[in-house]
Amino acid sequence: MSDEGLKLAREKMTAAGVDPVAIDVFAYYYRLVERGETGMVPESTIEPLDMPALADVTVGDEAASEALGRTAVVKLNGGLGTSMGMARAKSLLEVRDGLTFLDIIVRQVLALRRRHGAALPLIFMNSFRTSADTLEVLGRYRDLAVDGLPLEFLQNKEPKLRADDLTPVEWPADPTLEWCPPGHGDIYTAMQGTGLLDQLVDAGFTQVFVSNSDNLGAVPDARVAGWFAGSGAPFAIEAVRRTPSDRKGGHFATRKADGRIVLRETAQTLEEDQDALGDLSRHRFTSTNNLWFDLRAMKAELDARDGILGLALIKNTKTVDPADPSTPEVIQIETAMGAAIEVFDGATTIEVGRDRFVPVKTTNDLLVLRSDCYSLTDEYVLRVAEQLDGKVPFVDLDSSHYKLVDDFDQRFPDGTPSLCRATSLVVNGDWRFGAEVRVVGDGRLEDAGEPAVVESGTVLGEG
Repeated sequence: MSDEGLKLAREKMTAAGVDPVAIDVFAYYYRLVERGETGMVPESTIEPLDMPALADVTVGDEAASEALGRTAVVKLNGGLGTSMGMARAKSLLEVRDGLTFLDIIVRQVLALRRRHGAALPLIFMNSFRTSADTLEVLGRYRDLAVDGLPLEFLQNKEPKLRADDLTPVEWPADPTLEWCPPGHGDIYTAMQGTGLLDQLVDAGFTQVFVSNSDNLGAVPDARVAGWFAGSGAPFAIEAVRRTPSDRKGGHFATRKADGRIVLRETAQTLEEDQDALGDLSRHRFTSTNNLWFDLRAMKAELDARDGILGLALIKNTKTVDPADPSTPEVIQIETAMGAAIEVFDGATTIEVGRDRFVPVKTTNDLLVLRSDCYSLTDEYVLRVAEQLDGKVPFVDLDSSHYKLVDDFDQRFPDGTPSLCRATSLVVNGDWRFGAEVRVVGDGRLEDAGEPAVVESGTVLGEG
């Protein structure tokens, strides 16, 4: 294969104003793909990983507050929630008490500032698609910005590559579809390229807490900040024990060759290793995507590697128009930010409770979050209803009728059903819920063959 594809990709990225270091990072991964690298992590090369639990760690109040005062918070906010039918930043979705993800995140941070007297800057990694909407909402919070620091920085973009010849795809019908994000592993390149890394160091901050904006459990908790500061680790990821719903997700492991911690994603697992991937007794921990890193350690590593951390490759094969499978097949080169754990000597993990991992990826998750399974404290921290003992119910709504947010909202016009005494709720078919519906134990609705109604006051699953 010639150098033509990479040459064209470089020219396209340069013309679009992409940061030169981001172009070099893309070129590094392009060469890996060209050589036939897949990024796969065979089961034979790894061993299960065990880890300490935050519940067993002692962190003094003073040390916790002091560590939080040296922490900056970054939220990944580049997604549109297209899988749920959204065309705006996913973080603008209303989730509880009339508040959006964004509102709750901001109020969590402002409450922590008041309690600990910490600067605690909150900075969003946006995409060009989410920037304007996000900044408009943040403008309502006049005391949010920290002097000398931005409220956002933009993730980079890269061209999708034709699967047949690795040249940048051309799609005149919608040129925006010619581009894709490089995965959230781009955060380190983007922080360096925008100057944010240096700004934070110069402002006296020593560590960064990063998490997804759709995970309201990811509060920049002072106790976790204190644990990380005291650990001496340059990099750490919060982990939770895997449950059946995590069976197809990624997990932590130890690489046999060098003893380093690795995060194996589903896309990096061979077909013959799928059973091992799903073995919850073997690989017990998954990532929350809540991570912490030492600013000076990150800067030193990026400088030493000329901006290329060499995170594990994730090669995704898709179609140029994700909504149209008949369009040409393309390769999207991605990396995951958690993969940086294998870059640093002394990197570590810690087990946290499920209260720090409440992601909303589907309307199933959204229904639980909006229900009485959760409440918000006066500091906007999510609390699970006591009667659930930390275990929220399993929800599976018929994707033909509930997958998109607008369709979902139309079927719960009077609010979500009570789920705080539920074990599960499975809905097949098209059901509209009345007011004050309750689910007790296992609730199930079968397809009636036509639109149907769950009358107000109905109790599902009882008996």
